[in-house]
Amino acid sequence: MQTLEPYQRRMADRIQIGTGTYLALPVGLGKSAIASTAVERMVDAGEAWSALVIAPKKVAEHTWPEEVKTWAPGLSVSLIVGTPKERLRAVMRSAALHVIGIDNVQWLVETFGAKWPYHVLIIDEAQRFKDPGGKRFKALKKVMRNFDCVVLMSATPASEALLGLWSQIYLIDGGQRLGRTYSQFRGAFFESDYMGWNWSLRQGAEVEIHRRLADVMVSLDAGEHVQLPERIDNYIRVLLPDVEMERYRQMERDYLLPFNGQEITAANAAVLSGKLLQMAGGAAYGEDGRVIEIHSAKLDALLDLVDAANGNPVLVFYGYHHEVSRIKRAIKGAEELDIDKWNAGKQRVALAHPASAGAGLNLQFGGHVVCWYSLPWSLELYIQACGRLHRRGQKERVIINHLVAEGTIDNDVVSALADKDSSQRRLLDAIREHIKDATQPPCQEPA
Repeated sequence: MQTLEPYQRRMADRIQIGTGTYLALPVGLGKSAIASTAVERMVDAGEAWSALVIAPKKVAEHTWPEEVKTWAPGLSVSLIVGTPKERLRAVMRSAALHVIGIDNVQWLVETFGAKWPYHVLIIDEAQRFKDPGGKRFKALKKVMRNFDCVVLMSATPASEALLGLWSQIYLIDGGQRLGRTYSQFRGAFFESDYMGWNWSLRQGAEVEIHRRLADVMVSLDAGEHVQLPERIDNYIRVLLPDVEMERYRQMERDYLLPFNGQEITAANAAVLSGKLLQMAGGAAYGEDGRVIEIHSAKLDALLDLVDAANGNPVLVFYGYHHEVSRIKRAIKGAEELDIDKWNAGKQRVALAHPASAGAGLNLQFGGHVVCWYSLPWSLELYIQACGRLHRRGQKERVIINHLVAEGTIDNDVVSALADKDSSQRRLLDAIREHIKDATQPPCQEPA
């Protein structure tokens, strides 16, 4: 059994004495270690006897059982997976901690309803509940009154916009801080354009939201508490041949590109964005769904990067499925990520999509080199994926490589990620400042 760091013990204390806490801690600060320790303390003290962890599927199945074994070995764990009958048996199994994947939350609520068996709730990667109209949030909302203690955890609580905070905070306080309904929250703090499609913060609203969350949300500066290895971000310029750039411009201009007897088309601007990202990577889906290969500029750059790694394993994040097959053909031995093989150092080039391997997984033991073949628009996916290697337990400096096709939409994605990150950083910085202040402002209902 390992020992918690002082800051982790303080966080565990806070969970134990409170009814709701949001651990908005950077990747690698041990949120699961903190939460599992707090639950073990509550069980030992007779303050809790049934706790539920909700996490992304792979995190629930791989990370949580290992984390509990490491940090809270006194806790018995039942993993709720498999068929409905198998899941039901797992729920009925006597254990202090039950762990379930996010996709099964609705089934759990529908199965038990008013006979809800849990009193402590931990939501790992709580940003997955940011959609107030989503089925998982609506299902969980029905049973929230049954919990005596709620813990939310995420390194990216507001990766896209502060609008995504309402449903997460509602799971802690039932609307006390940000409003009883989403529309009340949005109307109090945001204003829309004349079409009612885009919402922006009212003057002073950002600071007010920060203030209202200061007593429930906890954030720390990783550099002040954990000695993480150095992180180096490389942006590798990839130059497309002139003829390929002309084809790219034609697609960008006309939403249509005839190519070798096939066509790449885009029905609207949103579809065009995806097509342009694919073309920057060297291939795109045609009108009939077949893959049209256009150039190999990024593949060549990836080959050079793998060679330059001098035998060090490389974790490659891709955006489209056809990129997997192309990379496999270009690089001998490249294969899709296998967590156990990667951490054992048995994968030279591992391919992963950030949506499936970007949150909660411990991959720091298998290597220290990352390459983004295609960047996502989502800041959440980007931060979480980079954090798989740059976290506690990593022994080497982490190198994050980004393949950026010059003059393409890749540059826009890089800029968009930077803009989103600044908004989230302001939130977390404000929470840290409030924590340093001994006097916390009281919570108020929105006007």
